[in-house]
Amino acid sequence: MQTLLAIAAVLAVLTGIAHSVLGELLIFRHLRQGTLVPAEDAPPLRNRHIRILWATWHLATVFGCAFAAMLARLAVTPHASFPDLLAEATIAAYAGGSLLVLIGTRGRHPGWFALAAVAALTWTAIGRV
Repeated sequence: MQTLLAIAAVLAVLTGIAHSVLGELLIFRHLRQGTLVPAEDAPPLRNRHIRILWATWHLATVFGCAFAAMLARLAVTPHASFPDLLAEATIAAYAGGSLLVLIGTRGRHPGWFALAAVAALTWTAIGRV
């Protein structure tokens, strides 16, 4: 096992969790009306702006966790194919990000479709379908 890569993976996950939790506590809890996704306006921003900001805020955590998974896998299997690991991390990051934006914006922001397309094209390109 590559100890330094394992530590890097854990640190990446902890950083992502801290980022999301602190964002929720310091920013988004003031804009929430008892729902998962913040729904209150915060002038000059309207509801739809707050929703995409929330999704984008947490997108950083999703992407970070996908790369952390790649680091963890490299730590356990140092001779793993790097292109495969990168493709798998890309699929996970973009599929997770697509779901986050889809939920966060109720499908009203086209970013969810673009993120899903990247995941699907990458999945197809590496022969997982």
